[in-house]
Amino acid sequence: MSNLDALARVRSALDGREVALWWAGDVFASAPGQPYQRLFGFEGVSVSRLKTIPGGYELLQREAAFYLDPASREILSTWHNPFTATDVGVVHVWNDPANQRWLKNGPRGEFNVPVTDLGEQVCFTIEIPLSYPSPLPVAEFPESSADDTYRALELFQFYAPADALTTTEPSVSHTLSWMRQSPWLPWMRMGQRPGGLTFHCRGRKLESYQDVPERTRAYIAEHQPQFAEAPQEWSEPNESSWTYFRKLSLRG
Repeated sequence: MSNLDALARVRSALDGREVALWWAGDVFASAPGQPYQRLFGFEGVSVSRLKTIPGGYELLQREAAFYLDPASREILSTWHNPFTATDVGVVHVWNDPANQRWLKNGPRGEFNVPVTDLGEQVCFTIEIPLSYPSPLPVAEFPESSADDTYRALELFQFYAPADALTTTEPSVSHTLSWMRQSPWLPWMRMGQRPGGLTFHCRGRKLESYQDVPERTRAYIAEHQPQFAEAPQEWSEPNESSWTYFRKLSLRG
């Protein structure tokens, strides 16, 4: 079995069942000449299903995540920006879709997922450096965009039981670690102020969506209930916090 086939069992399930992931952590600010500062808590969930295609897989997925008060861990609706001394409305993460296509031999060559043997566990590492034209050009969104190029770094590690990967089970449990470096969020209205954010989270694969914390399920049910289920078919382009913010802004 290839590393990609093993990752497919760990990250999702080969039999097409819906798979829910849950994660939680914090978001820190980094600004020149200032100490790192915890700005928010962060909690999210994704629901996906895996579809086998010629040469690989499609992961059909929606993901939602919420910015929390760093002390009470309540989901925020507004936030006091300590850098600008203003109150701003919080725009949570509603990425629909957040699909991925994994090909054993794709346009960029052979799919390679580094795997580290940790004894009773193995660790799959995925590193995603991002750089592309920003959906929020500075000229159009001067308060909400730091640059005409969006740059970020996503770092994932999925830890799975080594003995489970020797079975033929279509789904293997995992815990995960995720870090992300990104520009300021558009809704923070930081303009071109130097600095950015670091997300630091951990989580796990759940038995079912019903294992997502009740508070979070209730918030999703009230605001965008479709995020409790995975998409049925592939669609594109993917949504991101930047494209979602653009849509909200253009709607007025």
